[in-house]
Amino acid sequence: MAIDQVLERALAGERLGLEDGLRLYDSNEIEKLGHYANKIMEKWHPEPIATFVIGRNINYTNVCDTYCRFCAFYRAPGSEEGYVLPDEEIYKKIQETVDVQGTEILMQGGTNPNLPLEYYTNLLRGIKQRFPSIQMHSLSVAEIVKIAEVSNKPVEEVIHLLHEAGLDSLPGAGAEILDDRTRKKISRLKGTWQQWIDVMKMANREGMSTTATMVIGFGESMEERVLHLLRVREAQDEMKAVGGPGFLAFISWTFQPENTNMKAEKQTPEQYLKNVAISRIMIDNIPNFQSSWVTMGPDVGKLSLSYGCNDFGSTMMEENVVSAAACTYKVNTNHILQLIREAGKIPAQRNTKYEILRVFKEGESMETDFVMQN
Repeated sequence: MAIDQVLERALAGERLGLEDGLRLYDSNEIEKLGHYANKIMEKWHPEPIATFVIGRNINYTNVCDTYCRFCAFYRAPGSEEGYVLPDEEIYKKIQETVDVQGTEILMQGGTNPNLPLEYYTNLLRGIKQRFPSIQMHSLSVAEIVKIAEVSNKPVEEVIHLLHEAGLDSLPGAGAEILDDRTRKKISRLKGTWQQWIDVMKMANREGMSTTATMVIGFGESMEERVLHLLRVREAQDEMKAVGGPGFLAFISWTFQPENTNMKAEKQTPEQYLKNVAISRIMIDNIPNFQSSWVTMGPDVGKLSLSYGCNDFGSTMMEENVVSAAACTYKVNTNHILQLIREAGKIPAQRNTKYEILRVFKEGESMETDFVMQN
């Protein structure tokens, strides 16, 4: 079925619906989808700049009682392999990030039932006292819900107290697929899609920006994928309507089945790029779309900059969750500059708020460089 009419409507600014999305997923014209997604991206970002952020993912604990079937990282409470990093080790990791001009810390772990609210507020205050300029883009919806449960406080109050202590923004982790059929299959204890949206709206009311994510390859239907995109779009409408910062970015990636308790066929680079493009075409109210080179590899990450992405994501000095699933792509910062230039773009370092900190001239490189480490 021809998709040209659907794509032209999207390019003209018309909002697409469920049937339109299904037609796009039914199409195998991936390059055409990418072409239109890129044109829509250019309406948001007319300058040929692709951004990235220097950040580190600190997995402060691997103890988790949510038991997601797709996760190879967690250890059950009581496991000898479970850990909680000492505060001083976390401070050391942040100092290493600052030393290479890093600005963002993505601090995430499991839903650890042994850590009360005070653990998090004390840690955040300690971080901000030592590193006042670092942006704490940290904690997933599931972690915040667990903190509220352990502390016997409403989720909205917990978000306020965490924000007050130094939590700047929420990453989109835990969205997976925003449909309860698939969520029950892959992570029965993680909460409904509506709960994920509700927590994001609470953070928005608190004045915190957030990001939205999507993971494909769990065996979800194409209708569930489209519903995911529509639900993110609707939530963004509602968050912006009340004057909040809303979702600053959308990031999709593919499920990595290695070392997990789920059998699934690994998604191809073409399937990933198709999903990236359709996401950009369907979601007309989120400005930034981020590449996922950590799961797809740097070359596919580079290609995604022609399929609707304007951002290369984080340099990810450290990452353990995806790596636990035997997915260990590594790049250094100057390689990121090279990849962005090879995509025909001008590289620029940004912060968590997508404010540009530095545009790199032709041939210019980072004075300090590092390789992602686990």
